[in-house]
Amino acid sequence: MAIRTAAMALALGAAMMGTAGAQSDLIKRGDYLVNGILTCGNCHSPKGMPVAVAGKEFSGGLSWDEPPFKVTASNITPDKDTGIGAWNDAQIKTLMRTGIRPNGVHVAMIMPTGFYHIMTERDLNAVVAYLHTLKPVSNKVDDPVYKMPQLELVIPGGEQPYMEAMMSDKVKKGFYLVTVAHCMECHTPMEKGVRKWDTRLGAGGFEFPGPWGVSVSRNITSSKTKGIGAWTDEEIKRAITAGVSRDGSKLKPPMGYQYYATVTPEDLDAIVAYLRTVPARE
Repeated sequence: MAIRTAAMALALGAAMMGTAGAQSDLIKRGDYLVNGILTCGNCHSPKGMPVAVAGKEFSGGLSWDEPPFKVTASNITPDKDTGIGAWNDAQIKTLMRTGIRPNGVHVAMIMPTGFYHIMTERDLNAVVAYLHTLKPVSNKVDDPVYKMPQLELVIPGGEQPYMEAMMSDKVKKGFYLVTVAHCMECHTPMEKGVRKWDTRLGAGGFEFPGPWGVSVSRNITSSKTKGIGAWTDEEIKRAITAGVSRDGSKLKPPMGYQYYATVTPEDLDAIVAYLRTVPARE
């Protein structure tokens, strides 16, 4: 009996260690996504120059007053009164996947939920697990004002969650990473509220005013004259991770190169492989 009890205790301990290890791996993956390729802090953290205000990370950030809405990026720390601390995991995932808040209202379109439909179950769980580890920060942002119905603009090919097995294909993995990084949110023009996926995917042209002046999103199609078709792989990677263009000039915010600097070499290779397939647009 004593031997059996000891064996059961060892098995239980091993199972608990395995569960703790899996949770730790999930949090590490969430850290990589949230503080890297998802660039969550680029909007949700209050900005000083040039980085987020220390101690206030993810407690609410940039504001927009546009024809469709007047909003401030939400507090996504676990603070129960002003953040998402009172939300359950399912509610966070629903917001990420559909744009619908717990009150049934669609979040402002500036939140790129249409690019998260593709997110794997593991990555979605990882983001939620990591958000639970953030320090709660009490910071009430202004309530959103919606001037028109908010739409869910989903990129073609990104309507359904990816399976992990799909990541073995470099181009598919690159599309996944470019999508969750919502690159095409800034680099694809809109017309009358409709994203020009079919004819202008990656063509650039959006203007972004800010403390940096006015930056214009670049053409990231495979065009050799207007896009990045003539760039080397290393030049593309340098632009993504260091904010340096082919000619050596510095790219301006809100390009999140300081976040993309954490992207692994393997993921960068996949991103470049996909960008090479984006049809040339002049």
